[in-house]
Formats: sequence, C-alpha cells, structure tokens
Amino acid sequence: MRLTGTGVWSGHLRYGDAGLISDAAAELDELGYSAAWIPDVGGDVLASVEQLLRATAHITVATGILNIWMHDAGEVADRRASWDDDWQRRFLLGLGVSHAPLIDHENPGRYQKPYSKMVEFLDGLDRAEVPFPVDARVLAALRPRMLALARDRAAGVHPYFVPAEHVAKAREVVGPDKLVAVELAVVLDSDPSTARETARRHTAVYVNLPNYTNNLRDFGFGDEDFADRGSDRLVDAIVAWGDLDTIARRVSAMREAGADHVCIQVIRRDDEMPRADWREIAPALVGH
Repeated sequence: MRLTGTGVWSGHLRYGDAGLISDAAAELDELGYSAAWIPDVGGDVLASVEQLLRATAHITVATGILNIWMHDAGEVADRRASWDDDWQRRFLLGLGVSHAPLIDHENPGRYQKPYSKMVEFLDGLDRAEVPFPVDARVLAALRPRMLALARDRAAGVHPYFVPAEHVAKAREVVGPDKLVAVELAVVLDSDPSTARETARRHTAVYVNLPNYTNNLRDFGFGDEDFADRGSDRLVDAIVAWGDLDTIARRVSAMREAGADHVCIQVIRRDDEMPRADWREIAPALVGH
C-alpha cells in the first residue's frame, strides 16, 4: 500500500452515533482526505472499520491502532478475507502494543514482553488460512527494535505523538521504500495561551505513558517537559497550533522529515466531532 496525502485521525469516527459517523466519513471522502484512522481501546474495531468502508467509496480506512492484546490474529485475517476486493484494498491494518496501564488494568501483570507479543501476532497473521498481506499492515513503532521489525515484516510505520525529528529517525531505520504514516495533532487557534491550553487536553494523556515519554527522551525532552500536562516546548513540538498556513507548514515539515502520509488529529476545547474544522482545513492540506 502506498498511502500518501493527508488523512484524519479521530476517536469520533470510532465511538459515537453510527449515523453521524457514517455521514462524517462520507464527507471526509468527498473533501479528498486520503485516509480515516481510528483508535482501539476495546470492542469490535473491525466492525467500525466495516462501517467506515461501507460509508465511503475512495478513502483508505486504517486502524491507529488495532490493539494486539485485545484481538486474535487469525480472526483478524479471516475477517479481512471475508470482504470484497474493494474493502480489502482500502483497509490498512495499523498494529500496536498499547500501554501497560490499559492492558494491566483488569489483568495485572499481563503486559509482558510487548515486542515478543507483536512478533507472535505477526506470526499469527502469516499463518492464517488466508495470510494477512505484509504490504497492508503497519506497526505503531517508536524505538529502534520495533522500527526494525516494521521494516522487516510490515509495509511501514505509524508513529504517534512524535516530533518531526522522530519521523526522520524512523525513515532512516525503515529505509526509503517503506511507508511512514505519521499522526499530527492540530489546534486551529493562533493565540498561544488558548491554543496551548487546548493542546494540553491532548498532551495530558500521553505524558503519563512511558512508551511515549521514553521515546521523547531520545530527542532531548525530560521530566520537566512531562510535568503539568506538558511544557510549552513539548506542546509546541507535538501539536501544530495556529492558522491554516502555520498548520500547513507543520504538515510540510513532517513530509520533509520523511513522512509519506500525515493524518491530522484535530483537538478542540470541547468534545464535539470536529467536522467544521475538517472542512476548514481541507483546502490547505488536501492534495498536498
């Protein structure tokens, strides 16, 4: 799969009213976004994928990510094999090892050897009656070992909550021919105070997760950057805030660092689905 262009990453496309989700997905397709990415923190994520595929005609539907602790690899492969050619062609399976606090919440101690768990899951995809194609899956890889696994056993990587410097590192590890599809949080607000406050609704979640903070330490961030929902320095590196031109420059910076595809995650002050924001942003990003 050679995914390019600009996509949308949104939990609103996974959890909520089914009719509104279908309408929003159809509009994203019409606006020209190249992919719709959805998270997985429990439930039948492939049913949500099917809903988005049913509502659209062109857009790629991707998991960002399918949680490998919550699904069986063989069942995932079988489910994809049951779809028609168009749905199979438009589905990109993003896989991730998730985080210990989530996985251990109801099963203390379950989160063990995440790298080995990913290898086991990939083996399961390969052993399925209809093997899941290597070129239709990406890994949410951050550190060198998982990046190398993505290079060797997937179409590429889906970095999340990373600065542009990480994209350059990922590209160096996976090589020139693999897919790098990076998530970028955005806030449509040019006021530094209010924009950063909105951005911290996003960063507050992830500065408490070691998988992300350990990766960010490689790029010079430290404990002071992870305190109080994230320092200004961290917020500015992770979240693109400002007017449309500013956000477009940040997307371009990700591409210049080595990304083939950038999926924007709009962060708002409220919890509403950001359809108006997607419409406003599209002319500046779609087709670029």
